[in-house]
Amino acid sequence: MSAPRAPAALPEIPTEPAVLLNELRGIDWLQLLETWGLKLLAAVLIFLVGMWLAKRLSTGLERVMGRTQADATLGGFLRRASYAAMMVLVVVTALTSLGVNPTSMLAVLGAAGLAVGLALKDSLSNIASGVMLIVLRPFRDGDFVQAAGLEGVIEEVRIFQTRMRTLDNRLIILPNSMITTAPIINFTAKPRRRIDILVGVGYDDDLRRAKEILLDLARANPLILEDPEPFVLVTRLSESSVDLTLSAWTKTKDFGQAKSELTEGVRTQIIGNGLNIPYPQRDLHVYHHNADGTPLMDIVTKGVVDDGDMAKPAP
Repeated sequence: MSAPRAPAALPEIPTEPAVLLNELRGIDWLQLLETWGLKLLAAVLIFLVGMWLAKRLSTGLERVMGRTQADATLGGFLRRASYAAMMVLVVVTALTSLGVNPTSMLAVLGAAGLAVGLALKDSLSNIASGVMLIVLRPFRDGDFVQAAGLEGVIEEVRIFQTRMRTLDNRLIILPNSMITTAPIINFTAKPRRRIDILVGVGYDDDLRRAKEILLDLARANPLILEDPEPFVLVTRLSESSVDLTLSAWTKTKDFGQAKSELTEGVRTQIIGNGLNIPYPQRDLHVYHHNADGTPLMDIVTKGVVDDGDMAKPAP
């Protein structure tokens, strides 16, 4: 029976610079460059050309949507979504040219996508809300709306958020999920809007005359539409006034100016025609009693005698 053979000794790793340099010289760098250099160059070219094509195609898609009179919000959203999808395809193609197995890569991407989806569930809800805003279109770019309790002009609807500009030129960035979960009021969706102005006149004033003044004022304004006609209603009997409401229709773009002109004219015409716009008032009665309970006013009255010429103290 032969004795067991000893295990082969591991090759020694060269540690001296000269030996390491000889080992590097023994590598066929030309073949290595031909094998991996060309693949790396091809991957870079695929990425650059693919990125250029993705940008051109997504921009072209937006232009086509614009020529078909589609909503600008929809065109911008499709441009960004198509660009992101094409860039994913470009990256996968570039990695495949380097020799990466696409099946394994897609499996890794799927697992990573699941983990990222669970971590970014709020962001995914913003994406879903953005798609709902594009499909349902409760507003468009340039509309003046109230969303999530805030008012402003819609500038752009993006995948995750919506950009809104206030009337004093402040920028508001709202997550899409906040918009779809709250009431949305679109002030410019319709071509016409109604102006309602509350006017209070005195109880002693002629209500018929007040109605005529308000109607004449509305009819004389060129920004007020003739159809539907303006009208005035008595809406409330307040403590100090009889409240009338002047209602008139105008174009949506003229709403602010028309309301300002009507409000100013109401104040001028009501006062100029002898009617009153009463202020809230209260009648205050003060009673001051003497030590024995006699009202102070009775004491003062009894202590003064009026003989017709001048009041003087009683004897």
